[in-house]
Amino acid sequence: MAAEYKTVSCSQITLSQLMLPSHSNFSGKIHGGYLLSLMDQIAFACGSKFSGKYCVTASVDRVDFLNPIEVGELVTLNASVNYVGTSSMVVGIRVEAQNIQTGQIKHCNSSYFTMIAKDSQTGQPVAVPRLLLQSKEEVMRYLKAAERITLRKQRPASAEPFAGCLEQAICHIQQHYDAKVTLTA
Repeated sequence: MAAEYKTVSCSQITLSQLMLPSHSNFSGKIHGGYLLSLMDQIAFACGSKFSGKYCVTASVDRVDFLNPIEVGELVTLNASVNYVGTSSMVVGIRVEAQNIQTGQIKHCNSSYFTMIAKDSQTGQPVAVPRLLLQSKEEVMRYLKAAERITLRKQRPASAEPFAGCLEQAICHIQQHYDAKVTLTA
């Protein structure tokens, strides 16, 4: 059977929401956890739209909050599938906030969520359509995602620094960081 190919545009989702006081933290800015929840929702919608399957979040690749979001701003999240594996999809998400009175837009966050397509009966991972790239931007996003995946696979899984040697670890901290080590146990 020939593989099914879908374009990036088949996955694109936009979500806009007005930020309310109930979304804010104690400093009056929009709570990062609330924004993460919106990002997870759009990643699910994007992956499900592309694959036609139920999707779960497998990982989130770095979330940097670049600019605070204010109560009363309109937040818009744009998502698209940037890369596909066998059952996985890397969903790129860009978050912008707009002051609806002035029209000023600021980039607040970009992140990458890896979503896994699941069979609704068995819960097992299922194959997703292949990606048909149609622009230079899509090609570059695909290659950047592939590079992040390769780098992640090269990292040792939870390796103990200095193979667990406390003396070497303390020496390294004292030479390279502004921290004091006083062991009590």
